[in-house]
Amino acid sequence: MEHKKRSFLERLTGSYGNEEENSGVLKSPSVNGKDKKNGNGWMETETEEAELTVDVYQTPTEIVIQTMVAGVRPEDLEIVTARDMITIRGKREENRSISEENFFAKELYWGSFSRIISLPSEVEPEEAEATEKHGLLTIKLKKVDREKKSNIKIKFI
Repeated sequence: MEHKKRSFLERLTGSYGNEEENSGVLKSPSVNGKDKKNGNGWMETETEEAELTVDVYQTPTEIVIQTMVAGVRPEDLEIVTARDMITIRGKREENRSISEENFFAKELYWGSFSRIISLPSEVEPEEAEATEKHGLLTIKLKKVDREKKSNIKIKFI
């Protein structure tokens, strides 16, 4: 049986995707099958990186990507664009000094996350624009205009 990597939102909320709900099989909340119980009965998941959830849509001139990055410092977020793909990588660090035995619930996701997105059309990487407002990261990528033409001026020497 193939094990699907849980998305950032699924890890954040503790939910599962529709395929898992419709399969009729109740699955444990493991990622890569590595679960362990800590000393007070909490189930903890060990994983390298969570997968970031995104919305990707297009306008006539742009491809727009939106994702939630609340709690991530700007220096902990990296966005790399190419003509046909974009990589978003970051980490959310937990800065609490509360001991494990004092938690009643611990559901927030802390740690590294990433997402590589193949773009539906070519973009101009140099003209990418990213903004963050209230935890929502919006990346606008200008599409390559294949119809654009320009005249070349000839220099006579």
